[in-house]
Amino acid sequence: EEFLHTKFIGQKRFSLEGGENTIVALDAIINKSTDGGVEEVVIGMAHRGRLNVLANTLGKTYEQIFKEFEGDMPENMSFGDGDVKYHLGFSSQVTTPSEKTIHLKLVPNPSHLEAVDPVVEGFARAKADILYDSDYDRILPILIHGDAAIAGQGVVFEVAQMSKLRGYYTGGTIHFVINNQIGFTTDFDDARSSTYCTGVASVVQAPVFHVNGDDAEAVQFVSELSVEYRQEFNNDVFIDMVCYRKHGHNEGDDPEYTQPEMYKFIKSHNNPREVYSNLLVKRGDVDKDLANEMENRFKKFLQERLDNVKQKPLEYEYQESEQAWRQLKRPSEIKPEDFDFSPATGIDKTTIDKILNHLVTIPKDFTPLPKVKRLMKSTKEKIDSGKLDWALGELMAYGSILLDGQDVRMSGQDVKRGTFSHRHSVLQDVENYKEFNRLEGLSENQGKFRIFNSLLSEFGVLGFEYGYSLSSPNTLVIWEAQFGDFYNGAQTIVDQFITAGESKWQRMSGLVMLLPHGYEGQGPEHSSARMERFLQNCAEFNLTIANVTTPANFFHLLRRQLARPFRKPLVVMSPKSLLRHPECVSSPEDFETGKAFQEVYDDANIKDVKKVKRVLFCTGKVYYDLLEKQREQERQDVAIVRVEQLYPFPEKQLNAIAEKYGKAELFWVQEEPANMGGWQHLQRFWGDKNLQLISRKPSASPATGFKKKHDKEQAELVDKAFA
Repeated sequence: EEFLHTKFIGQKRFSLEGGENTIVALDAIINKSTDGGVEEVVIGMAHRGRLNVLANTLGKTYEQIFKEFEGDMPENMSFGDGDVKYHLGFSSQVTTPSEKTIHLKLVPNPSHLEAVDPVVEGFARAKADILYDSDYDRILPILIHGDAAIAGQGVVFEVAQMSKLRGYYTGGTIHFVINNQIGFTTDFDDARSSTYCTGVASVVQAPVFHVNGDDAEAVQFVSELSVEYRQEFNNDVFIDMVCYRKHGHNEGDDPEYTQPEMYKFIKSHNNPREVYSNLLVKRGDVDKDLANEMENRFKKFLQERLDNVKQKPLEYEYQESEQAWRQLKRPSEIKPEDFDFSPATGIDKTTIDKILNHLVTIPKDFTPLPKVKRLMKSTKEKIDSGKLDWALGELMAYGSILLDGQDVRMSGQDVKRGTFSHRHSVLQDVENYKEFNRLEGLSENQGKFRIFNSLLSEFGVLGFEYGYSLSSPNTLVIWEAQFGDFYNGAQTIVDQFITAGESKWQRMSGLVMLLPHGYEGQGPEHSSARMERFLQNCAEFNLTIANVTTPANFFHLLRRQLARPFRKPLVVMSPKSLLRHPECVSSPEDFETGKAFQEVYDDANIKDVKKVKRVLFCTGKVYYDLLEKQREQERQDVAIVRVEQLYPFPEKQLNAIAEKYGKAELFWVQEEPANMGGWQHLQRFWGDKNLQLISRKPSASPATGFKKKHDKEQAELVDKAFA
C-alpha cells in the first residue's frame, strides 16, 4: 500500500491500511478450510482492500497490478470496455502450508457495494450442484463487507434470509466485516440504529465475533474458529474486525474535513504491521533488525516488478464447468451474422409424444387435488386435439432440454404453480403433502429440473440466479418475476451485471428473465415490464429481448439459449392473458425437427399482397387484439406483422417484408404509451422507414388503474389501426 501511495500519487486504490489484518484473516480461513475438506473458496467484496487481496491472497502478480495503475489495456482485451482495476475478478489456485491445493475465485463487482453478495451465493450454489454433488462442505463462500454497507444495504438482509432456504442454501457463509467505523464521511452513529453493524446476523442466529483489528493473532484465532463452526453447523458466521481507515474514502480524499478528531488519533497510531512487529520483538520471537530487513527486501522486490522484471503467474488448471465455457465462442469471436437466423431447435415426433404423455401421467400412489385431475383431463384433450397451449410449450422445452442431458434451474415467486396457475410443474399430494415434480422420470440419464419458489425478493434472488448462470453454460437458468413490473426492485442487478457484465468483465451469461407483460386492465403495477428500459440498454449484442406470441416459438426460444455456440442473457416479455387465449396455441408439428425460432412472423392470412394498403408491425399480445379486428372486418387490405425478437433487431427480415408490401403505409402499433414500449427502439434501428405510430398517449404512469378506461383506450387503439 505504501509503495503504491508513493509511486502512483493521487490514484484511487481504496487502501486497506488500518485493516491490513484482513489478509491474515483470509489466509487463516483458506488454510483452515482445506483441512476441513473445502476445495474451493468464492469471495465477494467491494473496493476496500481488493487490490491487496488480489495480490496477497489470490496471487495476482504485482506486475499485472502495476500495469493497471499505468492505465494499460490488457493484451487480450479485444472486446468490450473493461472496468476499473478495483472491480475486476480473478481466479487462481494456491497451495496451502498443509500442501493442499484450493481453487480461489474473486467475483467481479460494480460500485454498488453489496450487490455482489447474492451473485457469490448463486455462483457457489451452482458449483456445489454441478461439481461437488451438492456437498456444501467442499465449497465456501466468503463475503467481505464494510461496516456502513452491511448495516445500510437491504440486499444483505435478503441474502441472510436466503441462507437456510432449500433453493438458495450454500452450507453457510463467512461474513468478514472491515469495520473502519466510517462510511465515506458518515460517522457510525449516523450510519445505523443497531448497536453493532452486524445486527443482521441475528436474523439467522449466526454467531458474531468482534475482534480488535490491531491484534493479528486474535484475528487469526476467530477466523479459524469461524471455519470450524461453519464446517460443523453449516450456518452463517460473522467476523466484525474493528479497525480504522488510514486515508480518506479514496486516496484523493482528505478525511480531516469531516473527522478531524478521529484522524488526529490515526496519524499517531502505529499500523497493524508495526503493532505486531513490536509485539514479536517484545516477546523475543523476532529480532528488530529482521523485521526492518524484511520490509526493505520487499520494497526492493516491488521496485523490480515495477521496472518490469517478469513475475511468473500462478499456474491455473481449469475446472470442468470452466472448460465448458472455453468450448464456446468468446465475446470477441461473435459476429453480427451469428444473429441473422436462429439454429434449428426442433425435436423428433417420438420425443414430443414421450414428453407430452409423461406430462399427463400421475403416479398411482399420488393423490392429486380434484382440480388437478380436471387440469390433467383438459391438458390431455388439448394434446389429442393437437392444440398445445403456452404451458405445454414451456414444459416441453424444459423436458426436451432435460432429455438432452442438460439441467434446468428456475426460481421466482410462486414459480412451481405459476403466478397465473398455468405451469403446475410441481403437484402436491392432498393426503401426505408430498411433492411430485412432473419433469422428473423422463429418462434415467436426464438432466435435473430444479425449481424453487423464492422468498419475496427480487434484488437478492435475481442476483443469485445471475451468479448461478456464470458457473456453467450448460444449465438453463431462469428467473421469473411475479409481474414484469416487479423486476425494477432488482434494477441494480440488471444494470450492473446482466446488461454490462460481458463488456466490463468478459463474463458471459445465458440467464433467462421471464417478465409477465401486457395490458389487460390490471393497473399500472401489473402491466409493463418496462420494455423500453431493456431496449435502451441494448448494444453490442449484449442481450436478447423477445415478446413472443405462440407456444412453439417460446419453446424454440428457450431451446435456442443452449443451442447457440455462445451465451447471451434473454429477457422475455411473458404473456398473461395469452396463457389461456384460445388462439394462442401451436400444433405438434411446430415443435418438430427442422423448425427454429422465428424472429418475425409475416401475415399468413393475406391472400393477395397487392391489395395491402397498410402494414401493422407489432409485438406480443396486442397482435391478438388486432387479429380479432382483422377477421371481424374481413380486411385483406391490412397486414399484421409480428416482431417476436426486438433485439438483436431483425432488420433483414423486416426489410424483406416491407419491400414485399411495396408502397403500403407502415405503422408500429403498441399497447404502451408513446414514450414507452418499443417505439423509440424502432426509430433507432429502423428510422429510415416512414414508420408511423399508433399507441396510447405519452404518460408518466405505464397504465390506467380503471378497467373501463383501459377497455376504451384499447378499443380506440385497435380502431385507429384499422381506420
